[in-house]
Amino acid sequence: CWIDTFYALIVPWSVNVFSIFLLRQHFRSVPRDLYDAAVIDGCSRFRFLFTILMPLTKPAIVTISIFSIIGSWNAFMWPLMVTNADRMRPIQVGLAYFAQGETTNYPALMAASTIAILPLVILFFVAQRQIVESYARSGLKE
Repeated sequence: CWIDTFYALIVPWSVNVFSIFLLRQHFRSVPRDLYDAAVIDGCSRFRFLFTILMPLTKPAIVTISIFSIIGSWNAFMWPLMVTNADRMRPIQVGLAYFAQGETTNYPALMAASTIAILPLVILFFVAQRQIVESYARSGLKE
């Protein structure tokens, strides 16, 4: 049983439809001529995948990773359903509990919300270039 485990919080966010679509679009944007040239030079399919295609796929993988992290970080209902212990619940559930009292201390709630969003903002600024490259590449056609 995965109740109150990290598996229940991590595994459902590992793969989603957006990730599959973004990778599909990225792989479709890679010219077939690139594969043909690699085969002519004696490159096998696996070598093409790991030495040519994977480095080209880095921006898409970074983008997918960031969106998965953001989705799991901001999840509210799923962690509430699969966790019983307060120590396993993410910060968004804690913010909801924080705001449920008879009187809500709004300045403290806003400060806690700012602290909760700060890691995501830092993550976005660190990986902004890869995200933009991934979106720019997925829209290109031959």
